[in-house]
Amino acid sequence: MTGHKLKILGIGGTTRAGSSSEKALAISLQAAAEAGADTVMISGSDLVLPMYSPDVRDRTYEARRLVAAFGECDGIIVSSAAYHGSISGLIKNALDYVEDLREGERVYFDGVAAGLIACGGGWQATGQTLAALRAIAHALRAWPTPLGAMLNTSAKLFDEDGACTDLSARFQLETIGRQVVEFAQMASVYRTRPSVLF
Repeated sequence: MTGHKLKILGIGGTTRAGSSSEKALAISLQAAAEAGADTVMISGSDLVLPMYSPDVRDRTYEARRLVAAFGECDGIIVSSAAYHGSISGLIKNALDYVEDLREGERVYFDGVAAGLIACGGGWQATGQTLAALRAIAHALRAWPTPLGAMLNTSAKLFDEDGACTDLSARFQLETIGRQVVEFAQMASVYRTRPSVLF
C-alpha cells in the first residue's frame, strides 16, 4: 500500500432529501471510510444539473465540482433509484458529465473501482437497474465490484435516522463500500509498482 489516501466518491439519491438510494449510499460510504478511505458524497439537489451537452463549454459551479470529483476519485459508488426499469434521469445525466474527462490524463473512469446500488419498489425493476448501472460502468472503463446491491424498498429497510434495519441489505451495502476500497488499493499498488502483482 502506498502513502496515498484513497478518495471514494459517492453519487446518488433523488431530488427528495433522505431518499432510500441516498441512505443506501451513505451506508456504503461509511463502510469505505471505516476501511481507511476519504469519502465525498454528492447527492440529491447537488445533482440537479443542466442537461449534459458536449458542445456547451460553460459549466455551472455544480457541474465543475462534479467533474473535478470524478477526475480525482480512486473509487466511485453510484446509487440509483429504479425508475421505469432503469436508472433515474438524475443519475444518468450526472454520469454523462464523465464525458468531460474524455481527453484527460485518465480517460473516463479507466481503472477506477465502481460500487453499484439499485433501489426500487420491486425485484424486477431493481435487477434491470443494476444491469444498466453495470453496463454504464463498463462503458466508462470502470471496474465494477463483484457484488452489486439490489434493495427492494417495498419493505422497510431504514429507520428515521437512516440506519439500515435489514441485515441482508446492510451486508450488501457495507460489502460494496469495502470492496471499492480494496479494488482501489490494488489499482493504486499496480500503478506505482506493477511488478508486485505479477
